[in-house]
Amino acid sequence: MSYEVPASVPIPADVERPDKIVAGLTARQAAIAVVAAVILWAGWLACRHVLPLPAFAALATPVGVAAVALVFGERDGLPLDRLLMAAWRQRRGPRRLVTAPEGIPEPPGWASVPGPQSPPPAVLAPLWQHIGPDGVIGLGAAGAAAVAAVSTVNFALRSPDEQDALAAAYGRWLNSLTGPVQILIRAGRADLSAAVAALRQAAPGLPHPALEQAALEHAGFLENLAAERDVLTRQALLILREAGNRPGGTAAGRALQRAGEAARLLSGAGLQVRLLDGEQVTALLTACADPAAPPQPTGRMALPGRPVTSAGRPA
Repeated sequence: MSYEVPASVPIPADVERPDKIVAGLTARQAAIAVVAAVILWAGWLACRHVLPLPAFAALATPVGVAAVALVFGERDGLPLDRLLMAAWRQRRGPRRLVTAPEGIPEPPGWASVPGPQSPPPAVLAPLWQHIGPDGVIGLGAAGAAAVAAVSTVNFALRSPDEQDALAAAYGRWLNSLTGPVQILIRAGRADLSAAVAALRQAAPGLPHPALEQAALEHAGFLENLAAERDVLTRQALLILREAGNRPGGTAAGRALQRAGEAARLLSGAGLQVRLLDGEQVTALLTACADPAAPPQPTGRMALPGRPVTSAGRPA
């Protein structure tokens, strides 16, 4: 007996979708529906000797509609109860956050003005705590994360057999995942100064005057292109995060181990995975925090808390 293997297997887009436990409802939806039903039933038992059923139904209709909205409603893929909870936290949270690890001092007495005053700013807690020389981002109690740059492959130009092989290799990596992972396609400003300098430096050593002239003309073209418009570059990043409360070593060690496994498995799909070191991760986070700033050379970005020499390079 032979079995035919389908050419493609559908994979749900939301692999973290909660399970349906009863009547097509998740545990959260069922809990909200049960609580709303208990409240309505208790209200009816308390008011049945005072209010007729039509009057109680009219009063209970808004409660039922709100419960139905909480059970089935969603916005941008998020249920309404989570959106309401996020709105409540945002309403109660501070409006202004500043970077002040040492704390915010009290304003002097002469700076106070009569009348209602806005609340003082609060301390901004950074999402990351430290960056190691190996590029692992410490997230405190949330664990650690490793960042790797991934090359790309032109899937459309491959033959059907090659496409199947690439998809199978990518599927093996997805099946091997043991923790959260993020694939980020980042666009940033390209720095062509290094390419222009390399062309001008290598042009005199070319074996033919025509080649030297072509190299100089190409360097001038790149220089004019960078001066006339913003040249953008795309970067594919792979972020692997590990929780801090799991057995099997430290979170940083597990993140580095998963990055090595990703490099080994994705190589079968023609992708090269290169783990970023501490200086490169620092430059990446700096560029993400200020995308409008001119690109900085990666080698001149010192790790947080690391001394910098007089030449401007990390010690």
